[in-house]
Amino acid sequence: MTTLTPAATADRTGVSIDTLRYYEREGLIGPIGRSAGGRRQYTEDDVFWIGLVTCFREAGLGIAALRDFVAILRADHSAQDRVAFLRERRAALEERVVALRQAMTVLDEKIAYYS
Repeated sequence: MTTLTPAATADRTGVSIDTLRYYEREGLIGPIGRSAGGRRQYTEDDVFWIGLVTCFREAGLGIAALRDFVAILRADHSAQDRVAFLRERRAALEERVVALRQAMTVLDEKIAYYS
């Protein structure tokens, strides 16, 4: 199995080494394997999870919501529970999109006014 160093993982995922450690401490990824010398070794599965967590963070999910989702995935919850969680988050994201579009419209109007 191929593994990556923390630096290579940070480079590949676009998050800092500190963020990788934070995600691990919060239980959002991992547990991360270690070498015989105790150094973290990230797998492709870890890289996938980091990407998922990063995507959800960019979508506005907080750490508490991410912990809830990880708990749903790791526990014996039904697919319906997972879908319900994701639908709730998607609805909240859609509301943010609407608000952002309204803000962009106002900005466009101001740009046109001052141009």
